[in-house]
Amino acid sequence: MIRPGDGLRLALRAMTAHRLRSFLTLLEIAVGIAAVILLTSIGEGIHRFVLAEFTQFGTNVISVAPGKVKTSGPAPTGIPTSVRPLTLEDAHALGRLPHITGMTATVWGNTEINANGRLRRTTVNGVSAEMLKVFGIRVSSGQFLPAEDADHARAFIVLGAKLKEELFGTGNPLGARVRVGGLTFRVIGILEAKGQFLGIDLDDAAYIPTARALELYNRDGLMKIDMSYEEGMPAADVSALVKATLTARHGREDFTITTQEDMLQTLSNILDVLTMAVGALGSISLLVGGVGIVTIMTIAVSERTGEIGLLVALGAPRRTILSLFLGEAVVLSALGGLFGLLLGVGIAQLLHLLLPALPVHTPLSFIVLAENIAIAIGLLAGVLPARRAARLNAVDALRAE
Repeated sequence: MIRPGDGLRLALRAMTAHRLRSFLTLLEIAVGIAAVILLTSIGEGIHRFVLAEFTQFGTNVISVAPGKVKTSGPAPTGIPTSVRPLTLEDAHALGRLPHITGMTATVWGNTEINANGRLRRTTVNGVSAEMLKVFGIRVSSGQFLPAEDADHARAFIVLGAKLKEELFGTGNPLGARVRVGGLTFRVIGILEAKGQFLGIDLDDAAYIPTARALELYNRDGLMKIDMSYEEGMPAADVSALVKATLTARHGREDFTITTQEDMLQTLSNILDVLTMAVGALGSISLLVGGVGIVTIMTIAVSERTGEIGLLVALGAPRRTILSLFLGEAVVLSALGGLFGLLLGVGIAQLLHLLLPALPVHTPLSFIVLAENIAIAIGLLAGVLPARRAARLNAVDALRAE
């Protein structure tokens, strides 16, 4: 009976006896593992980046938009197809529902803003006073829009950080008058810089009361209503409450409800599939490594026929010979996997260093899984040659030698 330590030494000695051949086989596995690690690191990095972009405003948000999303087609004759717009009264009714912690009724458009002798066209959002609470935004100076009735909403405006710089530079804009379209507003606050969200500059925007925005854009309905709800409250329960309230007010379901939780789950599922797809693409090269191990182990069995015959003649069990050749295949693939991990992680970090905008992340679970895959490939690829070696007849093997 050969001890495990002796078996490992025999396997390492067989590999070092043919260094170049063993290295090339090891390299095939390493390239495959490196490709898998690199592609999945990029995929996981993009996954985390996109989810972080969507969750920067919180995850307990629910939105209502006018119109029911359904399969398109001609409407039945005699049934009106007009959609009742969402009103400020609808928004206030939803804001008073249980478990709702904040509500903002939103209207937006692209308008010229004239201030301090400068003119800039940008997005002007009509929002409610609780917008900061809903989306977790902060004011850097001044204050946000006060809570006022729609009929008495004063002409106040809050500027995004970039818009403030474009219009007033380093000066203090608080109290200044700005002209938005055909209306004049007074600046009462500046928001903290928020950066970009999927290519949209959130800081290059202005915020005015919703009622004033409806007047500015000559609209009779809201574009959407956003609400935040209590932490731990199931999104489905809140959605059902909102649906029942609006259906009662409108007489039918002529609106669409979207929860942040559902959207993030769907997005996460799509990104998981993307990560697995790029990982599968990289794993194609692992098949080449598996073929390489089968080839080298088959050659090794042919070259060491006499050694196998001698071991059998000395009383070595068939399972011992099987484990020797399987061990050699596993050692080759495991070493190739480790080398591939170092190569893949190194290239991924180098890419992130050269291209900081490219999100890259390599979870520990990916590293462990990749090494296990490498070992599994060694086992699978080494089975046939190892079984062939274990089945050799001692007399025939010695005679062949």
